Amino acid sequence: MRHFDLGPLYRSTVGFDRLFQALDQFSGPDNSAPAYPPYNIERTGENAYRVTMAVAGFTDKDLEIEVRENQLMVKGEKKETEAEGRSVLYRGIAGRAFERRFQLADYVFVKTASLENGLLHIDLVREIPEALKPRTVAISTPAANTSRQIEATVSEAA
Repeated sequence: MRHFDLGPLYRSTVGFDRLFQALDQFSGPDNSAPAYPPYNIERTGENAYRVTMAVAGFTDKDLEIEVRENQLMVKGEKKETEAEGRSVLYRGIAGRAFERRFQLADYVFVKTASLENGLLHIDLVREIPEALKPRTVAISTPAANTSRQIEATVSEAA
């Protein structure tokens, strides 16, 4: 992708800072985007999807899943409980709090969520209402052998 220098526009405009921030976000990779926890998004059927997040060390009580206004939000916060007489000398397993947001398309709903072997699986399904589903319309044609004739009476002028 090409990089465009928007510097001259920054110097000569006032009040367009939100627009320029949006352009900067879309112009290249966003290094400030959180990389934790890693996740996959996969298509499991014609109208089915699965989001899989690696949440090692978290239990179902540490995780919260919320759907609001076509946005799926997954929060995780580890409740630290140190046992007496134990202290951690090195912490390599990330247990920091996180919040991940996913924008959902219209008519996409959360079907199920499960936590298994350190992976959080969120199954999504797209359910399009019957009124919005495409439908075929039958085309009717007149029968081939029927002919129409207009009858008229001729009146004689006397």
